[in-house]
Amino acid sequence: MLQNKDVTQYKLALVIRDDLNMGRGKIASQCSHASVLAFKTAMLSHQEAVEMWEAFGSAKIVLKTQSELSLLDLKDKAKKIGLLTNIVCDAGRTEVVAGTKTVLAIGPGPVDAIDKITGHLKLL
Repeated sequence: MLQNKDVTQYKLALVIRDDLNMGRGKIASQCSHASVLAFKTAMLSHQEAVEMWEAFGSAKIVLKTQSELSLLDLKDKAKKIGLLTNIVCDAGRTEVVAGTKTVLAIGPGPVDAIDKITGHLKLL
């Protein structure tokens, strides 16, 4: 698909806490929870964002951060500029304690806005 540079692209960023040392399956599960939660939240209040995100192939990126404090800081920064955010809290049945904040979903939203918040993070 050809992209018009004047069209705002959309994506969903998933930020995993690297300090929890979760296994690959656990990370996949937590990212799946975050994606579904972000989609449901956006459908309720930001349907146009969902439509734009879907138009760009429902792009997702998985990044990592080093702590719960960092995760919460990213959430606050994203909310301040008007981005949708959701945090997944684990049920505690497998690898982490119940209530542990495992992943932050930012978006779906404009790529440029999400990159302002997450651009310094490394890919998982």
